[in-house]
Amino acid sequence: MHTQTGTRGRDRWRRRPGPVGALIAVGTAGALLLTGCTSDGGSSGDRSGAAREDAAGGAPARSAAPFAPGGAQDTDKREGERDEEPSKRPGADYLSTFALDVDTASYGFARRSIEDGALPDPETVRPEEFVNSFRQEYRQPGGDGFAVTVDGARTGGDWSLVRVGLATRSVPRDERPPAALTFVVDVSGSMAEPGRLDLVRDALESAAGGLRDEDSMAIVAFSEEAEEILPMTRLDGNRDRVRDRIEELEPTSSTNLEAGVSTGYDTAADGRRKGATNRVVLLSDALANTGETDADDILDRIEEERREHGITLFGVGVGSQYGDALMERLADKGDGHTTYVSEREEARALFTEQLPANVGLRARDAKAQVAFDRDTVRAFRLIGYDNRQVADEDFRDDRVDGGEVGPGHTVTALYAVRLKQGAEGGLAKATVRWLDPDDRKPHETSGRLDSGDLAEDLDEADTGLRTTAVAAYFADALRGRDDRWETLPATPSLAELAEQAEELADSSGDRAVDDLAETLDKAAELRERGPSRRPGSGGEEGELR
Repeated sequence: MHTQTGTRGRDRWRRRPGPVGALIAVGTAGALLLTGCTSDGGSSGDRSGAAREDAAGGAPARSAAPFAPGGAQDTDKREGERDEEPSKRPGADYLSTFALDVDTASYGFARRSIEDGALPDPETVRPEEFVNSFRQEYRQPGGDGFAVTVDGARTGGDWSLVRVGLATRSVPRDERPPAALTFVVDVSGSMAEPGRLDLVRDALESAAGGLRDEDSMAIVAFSEEAEEILPMTRLDGNRDRVRDRIEELEPTSSTNLEAGVSTGYDTAADGRRKGATNRVVLLSDALANTGETDADDILDRIEEERREHGITLFGVGVGSQYGDALMERLADKGDGHTTYVSEREEARALFTEQLPANVGLRARDAKAQVAFDRDTVRAFRLIGYDNRQVADEDFRDDRVDGGEVGPGHTVTALYAVRLKQGAEGGLAKATVRWLDPDDRKPHETSGRLDSGDLAEDLDEADTGLRTTAVAAYFADALRGRDDRWETLPATPSLAELAEQAEELADSSGDRAVDDLAETLDKAAELRERGPSRRPGSGGEEGELR
């Protein structure tokens, strides 16, 4: 547990712009990884200003001209004017469109890597998953759809941070629909490492004890081959039988992930229960080395079962070497999401108090579209969501895949926005569109933000927005400067970010922010030591640049 008082950075937000505020004020929203915003995605946050929600009809989405990642969409570039960063003129619609994403595995894996003494491979760092790892206190909707929250803060000069927050209504444990869960467990030799199969067994024990009597479990184990060791079984009166099967799980040989996924979906389809939440839960280090290892072929099987039976996939990653990219692609194709666990407390919570959000569905194929006001906004950039972009014209095309969101989830999109000098009035309208998980009817709702609703300084913004900013800066610092990600100058140091996280942890009492401060401290120490080795996205090691 992090126990420092945080006095090092306590006054930094008040006396002058803190590292976050000051560096954004350099004119480029600081060192955040800011990608072009024709079609990106967001994460969760809360709102301090007065956002207005309305039924979103609105004009049909129009396509925006493409532009290079790293370039702001500049809405008011005057001839001969020198800008602070590469930019391109936007399309006529000033839109940013993305599929919703509730994944958090990237942040969890980064924490594990840093705890083990190595900075993570930049390929595994996705800023939106860092941001989404911190719970935000958004208001919840009255029904089964979304509440939309839009807020922000000025950060110096013409730049501001704007946060779009989406939230679904949580559901009490005893009110959720029955669950039919097929646990697909990796028992390959690599899972013998402490913190892998032992952690998985502990999580399954928690699930067997925490699920309701009317819920069902099935277990498939895979190594070189896959085997159904427990068919779909109602827990009422069968918990001892389920626990006996869990105790039999032992590591064996190589990793045939395709066999595990195929057998898991066969088991889930055979045991599918009408009126229940049917989901495959894959627990693995995702280091496939036997059988079909091509991701596309494995993904084709998931796509087939998803279309035919509506069975979704929840990926749970473990291990110091972890196939992050493969697990993320599997979950995306399976209409699900991913997380990563490295501690028993995390694993137990995953299948007890967090179970409704992780197995239930509030929305299918959910997308968001943010329309910026051309009269007030000169440039805007979305942070992260590099692989969740959707063409603007596809926002209302329900054949185009979006993201799946469960009850009690929050999703946040963080933008750096440059206002036109002296402009006042409307700033942005954020609309979310989703399909009802049962009848697949489309729904939309919106929220708005005016320039006058912005906090005058990031120091004056609520804790949620400030935490979001620190998490995004952290991800950017771990990615580093690379041709693929045009990181902007004036990067805040990891030590400065650690001070800010420490202060935020003290003021909020949030254990997750406390852990963030500890992780930032350790990352700063690793950076000071110089180049080190770290796990690659496929379990290989790469040199720290």
